[in-house]
Amino acid sequence: MICLFGLALPFRTPKFLYHDGLKKRRCDNFYILTVTRGNNREAVYRAWNAHKHLERIHPSVRVHVLTDEPFFFENINCYTCPKAFSTAKSKYKARALEWYRQTMRYTEYDWILHLDEESVIDDETVRRCLEFIWYEEDCHWGQGVILYNQYKFWSNWIFTIADSLRVGDDLSRFQLQYTYFKRPLFGAHGSFLMNNGLVENAITWDLGSLTEDYEFAVAAWKRGFKCGKIAGFIREQSPQGYMDFLKQRRRWFIGIWRLKAFLPKLWAFFWTLGLPCLAGTIVSIPLGIIPATASPTPRWLGMCKDLTFCVFVYLYILGMFIQDVDKGKFPLLVLIHIPMTFIIQFVTVTMEALAVAYGLIFPPKGFDVIKK
Repeated sequence: MICLFGLALPFRTPKFLYHDGLKKRRCDNFYILTVTRGNNREAVYRAWNAHKHLERIHPSVRVHVLTDEPFFFENINCYTCPKAFSTAKSKYKARALEWYRQTMRYTEYDWILHLDEESVIDDETVRRCLEFIWYEEDCHWGQGVILYNQYKFWSNWIFTIADSLRVGDDLSRFQLQYTYFKRPLFGAHGSFLMNNGLVENAITWDLGSLTEDYEFAVAAWKRGFKCGKIAGFIREQSPQGYMDFLKQRRRWFIGIWRLKAFLPKLWAFFWTLGLPCLAGTIVSIPLGIIPATASPTPRWLGMCKDLTFCVFVYLYILGMFIQDVDKGKFPLLVLIHIPMTFIIQFVTVTMEALAVAYGLIFPPKGFDVIKK
């Protein structure tokens, strides 16, 4: 139902809101920061080659790459977090972000756009980020929509369709959050996360969570910082291995579950309901077909069930349709992908439920770095 409201309510587009006559918020530095451990050299150089020209868009734009020692890349703007650097709680990505924050000495006139190593942002979205900085004076951090069609798109049907749900989620639940509530009721993503320096200095990245992005968003909310929607896209890629898929979802689930705030625990609890819902669906199919066991379903319950199912499937199809169109797929192929998505999403739902079970039985001991 939350996603339905997000889909039904109007999108807030800056096309008719921003103009040159508006007063601009000051921006001294806009850091486009690709965060990576550094061991995937191909992905790092692919992102750098796609981003290095962006500094020509506006004098404030700085394109940087953040890695962990011993990984360092010559001939690019590479910042490497030393092994000797330590914090009270943070590890892995959050530790490197905290070192970078202290090194760059942010001010309230600085903005940082966090990207994963496989993330690619184009010129148009950079302009939309700058417009957000200049004109959304009530917001101190924001996010846009993440697509998963940058690299190896459709090379694995299952993982491509699995991540189409995340696109649909961005276009519904998260657009509701960022457009209307201005607060991270449903969390935040670690990529395409754009923060003001004032927020990062107030919260810091010394957090110690498996989902540092969500914990950061909750902490910012408690401090009174509002968030907003950036009217742009970035493009990433889906996991390419089954265990990588499970580990990624497991980290998200367990990381959200372990956060102390009430709402993250509530959403994680709903996530676990996917297991009994999946089991109930499997059992209900033969029971509903066999005449001897079939029983009438109350109309109100049937309507709620059917509406939920239709919205859920629509999120998959919407996410896939948007990505195909963005990628420039042949129109006939776009249409063929719609029934494919409908069929294969039953497999991806099962995989999502198995990832929850995997997390409950074998909770992660650390931050799983997956291969893409």
